[in-house]
Amino acid sequence: MVRGIRGAITVPANEGTLMVEATERLIAEMIKQNNIDPESVCSAFISATDDLDSMFPAKALREQAGWEYVPVMCMQELAIKGGLERCIRIMMHVNTDIPQKDIQHIYLEGAVVLRPDLQKSTN
Repeated sequence: MVRGIRGAITVPANEGTLMVEATERLIAEMIKQNNIDPESVCSAFISATDDLDSMFPAKALREQAGWEYVPVMCMQELAIKGGLERCIRIMMHVNTDIPQKDIQHIYLEGAVVLRPDLQKSTN
């Protein structure tokens, strides 16, 4: 069955290398925490807030070994007043038997405010 796996990370500045590095970090953690094999990925949508316009964040995924054939699309996140700035979000659609409640959605850096209910307890 297909499950959505979400992730988000903030970037310190609108610089292409920082965007790619942040996206690579987020993708690596999503892969690790959910044991994702590129062959099981149907598609990935990657959005960036309108203050991040120096690089396509999808470049980070396209350059990963084994991910060349995964359909990836970049888009601009809605510009909502008071919304989180400099944020990259990912939605991967993955074929998996993992129950919905066991999917590990990954929120890093300033993006933890988006879904604090999904953060693992460190206590």
